[in-house]
Amino acid sequence: MFSRAMQGSSSIFEPQETRATALKIDGVELRLIRLPLLEPFETSFGKIDSRLIFLVCLQAGGLQGWGEVVASEEPLYSYETVRTALHVIEDFFGPALLTEPIKDLDDLARRLSPFRGHNMAKAGLELAYMDLLARMNQQSLSALIGGERERVAVGVSLGIQPTLSKLLQRVEKYLSLGYQRIKLKIKPGWDIDVVDEVRRRHTDILLSVDANSAYTLEDRDHLKKLDDFDLLMIEQPLQNDDLVDHARLQKLMNTPLCLDESIISERHARMALDLESCRIINIKVGRVGGYSQVLGIHDLCVSRQVPVWCGGMLESGIGRAHNIALASLKGFTLPGDISASSRYFERDIITPGVVVDGDGTVAVPGGPGLGFEVDLNFIERRTETRVHISR
Repeated sequence: MFSRAMQGSSSIFEPQETRATALKIDGVELRLIRLPLLEPFETSFGKIDSRLIFLVCLQAGGLQGWGEVVASEEPLYSYETVRTALHVIEDFFGPALLTEPIKDLDDLARRLSPFRGHNMAKAGLELAYMDLLARMNQQSLSALIGGERERVAVGVSLGIQPTLSKLLQRVEKYLSLGYQRIKLKIKPGWDIDVVDEVRRRHTDILLSVDANSAYTLEDRDHLKKLDDFDLLMIEQPLQNDDLVDHARLQKLMNTPLCLDESIISERHARMALDLESCRIINIKVGRVGGYSQVLGIHDLCVSRQVPVWCGGMLESGIGRAHNIALASLKGFTLPGDISASSRYFERDIITPGVVVDGDGTVAVPGGPGLGFEVDLNFIERRTETRVHISR
């Protein structure tokens, strides 16, 4: 479990009742591996057919802890990219972890705090640290962070399709697989008519939309039409760094707005709730900089009775395993974008892969750390870049 200690406006957590005291990091290994997607994934800002996945491995005491940097190759969702993350970890963040043993998550966050931004790079290191800490203490990651669920509810995010007919086929497929919530990516020209047809065919399903910042407040009258479709939420309709216009839009709409890109720290989450910019928050551990921030956002939302859910970034099984642990926390009351490994990849880098059962849930692993085996042989064959940082 973690106890909360406030430092300024940020939330820091310290491990309690663990056998490890301080971890002397022997090395930091960074790998870039490419995994092809089973099908292209399109959002309002672009389309990809493969993922260049950034893995982080911390080595200490003969054990390894694994994390994932969820940045993309291009600065579209975020200014961060795989290459910028590689640069800042290799030249700044990694060496900062090797200066002396890491006392706890608080200490790790403090070491990285002088460096501005680069949340995804910071998160990759925090994820690897937490996996390592859990393994050293023979705990599951879920137990380490205070998770309460043995199974987590999941939904699926469906990218923009070439035709409406193809989208409808995808909706049918994932409903038949048990997914509890369908999320549609939308953009101008692919929104009202698409949502109308999906809702007409599926009157009772949990349905949401995600714009990835494709609209402005000038589109408010158009966006208000989405109120007609009994949506669970409208995710990030306006600019990626905006809180004020979202507050204005939320006052005009009955459907809850959910913020994603705009929430990059607990401080931003608090401002969003104070301004009433949204009624739901999508928590992505990579976007906010790791567990040292994400747990504070979770607790803040629980205290305000604001629903949260776990967003996805087309992660490999390593990032997906961290998301499962995160979604086991009590505040995650809405189905997350976790999905099965087979949703995106022919072969994942963990064994067994993540499986969604017919009731639309995923089991929370009980084994040490992530609770999955990392397939090192497969990772070796897929590695395009490898960097080792040591003392």
